[in-house]
Amino acid sequence: MRTTGRLTTTVVGAALVLGCAVQPAVSQASGGQVKEEKRVLVFSRTAGFRHDSIPAGVEAVKRLGEKGGFTVDATEDARTFTPGHLKRYAAVVFLSTTGDVLDSAQQKAFEGYIREGGGYVGVHAAADTEYDWEFYGGLAGAYFASHPEIQPARVDVEDRAHPATSGLARTWDRTDEWYNYRSDPRDRAHVLASLDESSYSGGTMNGDHPIAWCQTYQGGRAFYTGGGHTTESYTEPAFLQHLLGGIRWSIGDAQADCRPENGYRPLFDGTADSLSGWTQAGPGSFTLDDDGSLTSSGGMGLLWYADRSFGSYSLKLDWKMTGDANSGVFVGFPPSDDPWSAVDNGYEIQIDATDVPEKTTGAVYGFHSADLAKRDRALNPPGEWNTYEIRVEGERLRVWLNGVRINDFTNTDPARSLTDGHLGIQNHSADDQVSFRDIRIKELPARGN
Repeated sequence: MRTTGRLTTTVVGAALVLGCAVQPAVSQASGGQVKEEKRVLVFSRTAGFRHDSIPAGVEAVKRLGEKGGFTVDATEDARTFTPGHLKRYAAVVFLSTTGDVLDSAQQKAFEGYIREGGGYVGVHAAADTEYDWEFYGGLAGAYFASHPEIQPARVDVEDRAHPATSGLARTWDRTDEWYNYRSDPRDRAHVLASLDESSYSGGTMNGDHPIAWCQTYQGGRAFYTGGGHTTESYTEPAFLQHLLGGIRWSIGDAQADCRPENGYRPLFDGTADSLSGWTQAGPGSFTLDDDGSLTSSGGMGLLWYADRSFGSYSLKLDWKMTGDANSGVFVGFPPSDDPWSAVDNGYEIQIDATDVPEKTTGAVYGFHSADLAKRDRALNPPGEWNTYEIRVEGERLRVWLNGVRINDFTNTDPARSLTDGHLGIQNHSADDQVSFRDIRIKELPARGN
């Protein structure tokens, strides 16, 4: 079980000054072990329009560092972009930068930093930066095109498992300067939130208007949010939590599936109406929470999708456990009011990080362990959301956890054939509370092994 305790932080050193040594920050763990604290560099140089909100943004990121357990340095000096300086940082925040802010040597250093696993966080006008630098355009995800006047708009939150958006409702009403972009990043990046263009005036992206996204890019992690024009943004709790989640993911303190996601349809979207195709088998139940989650209660039972069976598909769902809980996702079983039919005739992808290898999180329960090293690196601790992708093609079953493939299993038992079966989520017992959210599926072309 991964520790969830917060570290008490002691920040050593002040803001970055070029040419001066920066002492590593340290954190004191509960057992007395001293660990080096991660550092984040905020870069806010402008060669075009300059946002009045930049000072407030810098101070806000520093406060987020105190909350999130990382140290923040801030600079507008591009000469800090050298391999030696950049390697000190887990991520670099481009805070409303504009225009050409790095020369060719500095660009090369930053490319190397990203390719070696560095993190990038782009805020607002970071998309109005370095139009002639192809690497940067791919990293940011899209370039700025235009914007209407500052006004309220409705944000549709598409991914509620990523730490940048997990605390938000399905819709988020806020006021900002809403960018239009020169291209749609959806095919290249994982869209976290998009604008409802009918909720405001001046949107030009024909109804598909991403406003926040993430991606892995040439070895590094990249997060971008279009919010943050106004000074008020940096005192807005929801926006600050959004930004903190993006930073935490970019520095590797939280995990999420940031692969592009297209073509899925919901089986459960957080509404009571979407539960009409589901049936509870056995004891216990699931409670529909105000945040659109299903939380297990009692057991041992199974909530299964009874409307139809599936053959070749990619199933995605988000889950969160409380403490050392136990649950799982069942696939490939015949219709039945008996939950043990799924146990005996299908396969369970387990949720329980403290069990034995073939019965722990990511395992095909009782049959095939996950790659535990990869699983441990990809797994968020209790209290935080995780995302499974369970892909069934023929008799082959693969599992991704937060975008990392952790299991690859092939069925050889005709009684458990995966080529046609139902899907379900387990409520294990009264002592095991696990929540599920945003269950969606994409059917795939039928194929053999």
